[in-house]
Amino acid sequence: MYVSPSSFVCSVLLVLPLILSLARIVHLRFFQEDFGPLFTSFSMNYIIGAFKPACNISITFGDGKSRKQVPLKKENGQTVMVPLFQSQENIAGKISVEPVSGKKVEHNGIKVELLGQIEMYFDRGNFYDFTSLVRELDVPGEIYERKTYPFEFSTVEMPYETYNGVNVRLRYILKITISRGYAGSIVEYQDFVVRNYSPPPSINNSIKMEVGIEDCLHIEFEYNKSKYHLKDVIIGKIYFLLVRIKIKNMDLEIRRRESTGSGANTHVETETLAKFELMDGAPVRGESIPIRLFLSPYELTPTYRNINNKFSVKYYLNLVLVDEEDRRYFKQQEITMFRLEETS
Repeated sequence: MYVSPSSFVCSVLLVLPLILSLARIVHLRFFQEDFGPLFTSFSMNYIIGAFKPACNISITFGDGKSRKQVPLKKENGQTVMVPLFQSQENIAGKISVEPVSGKKVEHNGIKVELLGQIEMYFDRGNFYDFTSLVRELDVPGEIYERKTYPFEFSTVEMPYETYNGVNVRLRYILKITISRGYAGSIVEYQDFVVRNYSPPPSINNSIKMEVGIEDCLHIEFEYNKSKYHLKDVIIGKIYFLLVRIKIKNMDLEIRRRESTGSGANTHVETETLAKFELMDGAPVRGESIPIRLFLSPYELTPTYRNINNKFSVKYYLNLVLVDEEDRRYFKQQEITMFRLEETS
């Protein structure tokens, strides 16, 4: 059969796009199988390298080897060991800036800040600074190799303790800032914990109260004092003066009440930290139940009252009685917690 040259050319032109598409697919698949992992690795390394900081910043405290370290829970849930300070102490050390190999760091100045901050979790990301101190470490210039800067904050006023609560946290940090223009500033943070100690109160009255239900139940309870340190022991007694309902059991709870915000924006969270069974079974008139509750196993903090007008933390002893019909009777009494300096 005779095919004219023009017809043959037209046929080739019609099929040519399909042939080219198949060739492109085969070539791409070959490239992916043989060079794909290398290409992907190169791409990832390039991307990571583009966002890698231009230098490494390390912070060491002057007395880091001898200073006590305590656990601190971070936002990501991890627990790290950080130095412990108290108010009026000096906070000093060294900050090292080391450029990544083969690079230089151009900057518009380097500074270190000591910040005390409160963050409300319903307003996450907004920090309220109640302490803010700054030390300038370097004037604008360039860094080609590792450079170390000493710093010191003398007799720092840190009136509040570090606190991580349900709706609020109070933290202390060192913030190092390497200011740069178009490249964006480099910032590094170092947490530390503050705990403040109180002497034993000069006056510490006992707590005595009578509670009950008219013609049904009348009890009197007594706690040996109203102010306790965090490793203290609660000692007391409960007297049954009148019992005309069948009591099934009785518990003593330690409750923490955290109040944040003010006015219409007040948030209150109550946690039961400990539950101690005082009695199992029916008491009789004239019976006395002793109380002896050790506080050291529980994660308690001091009582905080209106910290920087942002939050409060209070503690309560909650006496709970349950009758045979599972009706519950409560009596709550506030106690004051304080941190007594530990003796070695």
